[in-house]
Amino acid sequence: MDGNGNDTIEDGENLAKILIVEDEKSISDELAILLQNAGYDTAVIEDFADTEAQIKKTMPDLVLLDIGLPGQDGYRICTELRKTSQIPVIFVTSRNTSMDELRALSLGGDDFISKPYDLPILLARIQALLRRSGQAEKDILTVNGLTLSLPNWEIEHNGQRADITKNEAKILSCLMKTPGKIVSRSDLIEYLWDNQVYIDDNTLSVNVTRLRGKLNNIGLPDYVKTKRGLGYKI
Repeated sequence: MDGNGNDTIEDGENLAKILIVEDEKSISDELAILLQNAGYDTAVIEDFADTEAQIKKTMPDLVLLDIGLPGQDGYRICTELRKTSQIPVIFVTSRNTSMDELRALSLGGDDFISKPYDLPILLARIQALLRRSGQAEKDILTVNGLTLSLPNWEIEHNGQRADITKNEAKILSCLMKTPGKIVSRSDLIEYLWDNQVYIDDNTLSVNVTRLRGKLNNIGLPDYVKTKRGLGYKI
C-alpha cells in the first residue's frame, strides 16, 4: 500500500503478461495503459513482419489480437500460432458479425470481443480466460518426481522436459492436487469443459492417451493410472 492508502504491486511480482497485437497505435497505447492500471504486465507488437515469431519470443500469458493487420490478418496468425502453441487468444476487433466470431473461434481463438468494447467486460473476459487456462495461478506442482509448470504448460522429470497442451495440463493439475485419490471421469470432464453443453466421453480418453505418451517420453510411463469404471489417479 502506498502513502495515499492505495494498493500497489510490489516490484518483482509475477504478473500475467498480456501481448497486444493491434496496428492502430492510439488503440494499442490506450489498451496498454488500461491493462497496466488493472495490474497486468503488457507488451505491444509494432512491427508486423513476423508476428507469430514475435508472439512466441515475448512468451505472453494471453494475446489480444486484432483481425485487420498490415499485410496479414489475425485469422492467419491465430491459425499458425495454434500449430505450436496454446497461448490464450482473445480477438478484439471492429468486425462484429456472427460469421467473424464463428471463424475466429473455429480457428483457435478463445474469445471474441467487438470494438468499441466495454472495459469492465474486457477485463472480466481476460481474468476468466487466464483463470481457466491456469495462467493466473502461476502454479508449479511437483508430485511423485514430476514437475508441472502451469504458466509454461511444461512437464519435467529428471532433467527431461516436454510441452503439453492446455487440457493435458489441466488433467495433470487436477490429479496432482489430489495425489493418491481417484478422480472420476465425469469430474474431469466437468473441470475441463464446464462451459460446453456436451462433450463426447471419448475426448477425455484421447487427451489422457496423448498425455501418457508424453509422460512416457520423459521416463514416467505409469504415472497416470486408470481405475476401471472409476476414473484416474496418480
